[in-house]
Amino acid sequence: MEQRYVLQNVTSFEPVHIFECGQCFRWNKEDDGSYTGIFKNNVINVKKENNEVIFEGICEGNIEEICKDYFDLNTNYEEIKDRLSNIDVYLKKSVEYGSGIRILNQDLWETIISFIISANNNIPRIKGIIERLSKKYGKKIVFRGKEYYTFPSITELSKASVQDLRELGLGFRDKRIYETTGMFLNKEISLEELQGEKDTNILREKLMTLPGVGGKVADCVMLFSLKRFDVFPIDVWVRRVMNELYIKEANEERVSKVLIQNMAKEKFADIAGLAQQYLFYWKRDA
Repeated sequence: MEQRYVLQNVTSFEPVHIFECGQCFRWNKEDDGSYTGIFKNNVINVKKENNEVIFEGICEGNIEEICKDYFDLNTNYEEIKDRLSNIDVYLKKSVEYGSGIRILNQDLWETIISFIISANNNIPRIKGIIERLSKKYGKKIVFRGKEYYTFPSITELSKASVQDLRELGLGFRDKRIYETTGMFLNKEISLEELQGEKDTNILREKLMTLPGVGGKVADCVMLFSLKRFDVFPIDVWVRRVMNELYIKEANEERVSKVLIQNMAKEKFADIAGLAQQYLFYWKRDA
């Protein structure tokens, strides 16, 4: 049964900023400007009209509670943006540009697999692969006459062979997804263990034992699923923006990740990951 939840007088919530800032792959824009996405066993349409955000969908549980958790509605982003805006003029500009960004509370398993798929890949292709994977191994949910598919669980995905994954267009990532799934299935590592690890550096090391998870993927998983706002994922865009604004090396390819990480820690402290999102969205989009 379809449910509805309306959020009134909300600040720091712009669907386009949230869904187009590179943190998620299963939200798509509709003709009316709203977005429909699927996460866990929920299919939700999100539309912003004036000062209201309208959530409508089929949920496993209460739509209000689900949206408050997933969209991180209990975190004060106004406070975060004030802190960042006071760091320097670049942060101030980027925060104004992406003022409606919120970091979603995404499912850990889905985030791990999605970001392994994201390595050396572009967003339309990543979305296509995840869609095919879900259609083949996930469960079907019908919402407003359209079929959506849940992201496959560890058990569901373990039914896929390397060849099956290759046929879905995973390329060199097929073996990595297969092996990572096997590690979780055989209890060599568990989602509970990762969720319970308090130390960010140990957590990064544990994530990097998974095939296909390097430093950048581990940082994305920590930021987008485990709420580690102190991590600073670095990709081509982030290196470019950090060099352009702060480092100013003639050849940006010579700028080391260690230099960027140290600078991010020094400048942005425990909210470096949030600074990264605003800077990334501003520079890539603008």
